[in-house]
Amino acid sequence: MPFFILMLIIQVALVVHIIKTGRPTIWIWVVVLLPMAGSIAYLIVEILPELMGTKTGRRTISNISKTINPNKNLHRASLDLQRADTVENNLSLADEYLARGQFADAKALYEKCLRGVHSTDPKILTGLAKAQFGLENYSQCKQVLDTLIAENPNFKNEDCHLLYARSLELSGDLAAAEHEYETLANYFSGPEAKYRYAVLCKKIGKNDLAKSLLNEILATFRLSGKHYEYLHKEWLKKTREELGA
Repeated sequence: MPFFILMLIIQVALVVHIIKTGRPTIWIWVVVLLPMAGSIAYLIVEILPELMGTKTGRRTISNISKTINPNKNLHRASLDLQRADTVENNLSLADEYLARGQFADAKALYEKCLRGVHSTDPKILTGLAKAQFGLENYSQCKQVLDTLIAENPNFKNEDCHLLYARSLELSGDLAAAEHEYETLANYFSGPEAKYRYAVLCKKIGKNDLAKSLLNEILATFRLSGKHYEYLHKEWLKKTREELGA
């Protein structure tokens, strides 16, 4: 493919991205008038910080890396552990297993890491809770998170709080789950917590509250612009499906 055609395709793709994500329109002129330099500048200034600064972006980068070499990080972590059986190396391999959905392997390594000065480490306990959740051991996940908070009272993490609420729901304690979701809905960054709260409300027969919460989510999308919609499009789709919109 001739170079100028490739650059044209890149320019068009970037202009579409600028428009869809609600970026300042000055970027359109930069990309169009300075094809190569403008495109590189846009990628460095706008795209890379976004990718590195959000869970969605980090996941995208991780997925690209895994597509190119799916076993690179796993092999490296395995070799590091063979060289030195340290908590740090066990934890790195556990994280790799967790990311790959190998929850039983991850669980075994996280439990191995919980020793000595690391016996109440919040990062290790968080990983163990996620592994237990992945194994559908919801009561055990809750127990791990209870230990995490009891041993680290100043530890605050919205993802752990959401995992706790989901564990309560899936283990059948709907009243407690409702309380946690209600709290989460007031501070969680993104629509997921409020969406899950709404779905639970429908499950327990609070249909009016569920509808109100789902409409609040849609209102936030309308007020937040295209960039917010781009970051949370999964939850926008699910919300519309719940409302039948």
